[in-house]
Amino acid sequence: MRIHVIAMGGAVMHNLSIALHLAGHQVSGSDDEIYNPAKDRLQAHGLLPAPGWDPDKLDAGVELVILGMHAKKDNPELAKAQELKLRILSYPEFIALHATNKRRVVVAGSHGKTTTTAMIMHVLRHLGTAFDYLIGAPLEGFDHMIRLSDAPLMVIEGDEYLSSPIDPVPKIIHYRPHFTVITGIAWDHINVFPTKNDYLEVFRNYLSQLPEQAIVWYYQGDEDLCRVVEACPRTDLAFLPYQTPYHEIREGLSILVRDGKEYPMQVFGQHNMQNAEAALQVCLALGCRETDVLSALTSFRGAAKRLQALYASGQTRIYLDFAHAPSKVRATVQAIRTQYPDSRLVAILELHTFSSLNKNFLSQYRNTLDPADEAVIFYNKHTLEIKRMPDLDPEEIKSQFDRPDLFIFTENAQLENYLNTLTKTQAVILLMSSGTFNGVDIKSWAQKE
Repeated sequence: MRIHVIAMGGAVMHNLSIALHLAGHQVSGSDDEIYNPAKDRLQAHGLLPAPGWDPDKLDAGVELVILGMHAKKDNPELAKAQELKLRILSYPEFIALHATNKRRVVVAGSHGKTTTTAMIMHVLRHLGTAFDYLIGAPLEGFDHMIRLSDAPLMVIEGDEYLSSPIDPVPKIIHYRPHFTVITGIAWDHINVFPTKNDYLEVFRNYLSQLPEQAIVWYYQGDEDLCRVVEACPRTDLAFLPYQTPYHEIREGLSILVRDGKEYPMQVFGQHNMQNAEAALQVCLALGCRETDVLSALTSFRGAAKRLQALYASGQTRIYLDFAHAPSKVRATVQAIRTQYPDSRLVAILELHTFSSLNKNFLSQYRNTLDPADEAVIFYNKHTLEIKRMPDLDPEEIKSQFDRPDLFIFTENAQLENYLNTLTKTQAVILLMSSGTFNGVDIKSWAQKE
């Protein structure tokens, strides 16, 4: 099939382009700018386009156009595709189409989606199960973030954000899985869900669209999630609550204990133990044996930027995490504090998303950094300009986080100088962002002796 991908430079979109290419399709695409790692990956497969939009790439011979969220409604290639009456799908619509005749597993929720999905994938791969997948981060043992084949099963990380400029439906609504996990609900994406109830409505609608007899695992410790489940009028769905499994922390290891047997994990934190329990329940429903699943999970080392260890020597530990929304920040900081109760903890958070840079949303972060002995907020003023948002008042940030002692940096040099003061510090240093700290080379700094 001849397929054109509009806005192919995004994390998922470039992986989808590669997966389509590997599946034997003729793939073209475009984007206004493409950065690494997408740039190098696309180039390695002969898919890297010249920067910019080119309507001439589209003609009546294009059988399918896949439209990414990064494109605007007035995109010239989209206009050409509409003029030619070409078939246009968002990527979740395409994934749903690809998986129509497969058993579908979707991991949804405001946090823990990537790790739970990764755990399921890790177990299935370990046990030799054939499956397709879509995940939002690189994972050890998998060459790409998307696989498209004739496998009878597909595992999908289900994002609740909108699908495309002309498909303003949360991605998870498209997938209609037979098995789904909802890890928790915490208001996010204020730019498209301006109130908490708007956000909760996504998950109400998600449940309403599930196929008959679908199985729903949900984390019982989340009050908002429990209320959504309890209010669901559907009686044909199987709602199965799960809790934090019993585990112990010994000599820096989190150890799951099941039926008297111990399973030392390479990931840690209460939230990751919850993720492991959800993954276990899904794999059991897919026919795996409990001991096989738990044994496989002991070799799971996490997805990229999910409590990723960058450095360890003596008393010093440096971790990088994708945490950016309030619930993620809270869980990640607490996980480090619990794992290293006697260490000095330095937490550094980049405000990068629309929600985190919105002064009306900042109050959601109150006390999230409290377990840290020292805390830093970094944001780039150019990011605010790009998003057409007003500058933030440092004192307002301190007030909303309820941390008068916050260090607040807005320039790369300030952050770099601060990091250099920590180079030989005996501390656990946690860096959290869904961005790149405006290009500051965190990994090189972390590995510098």
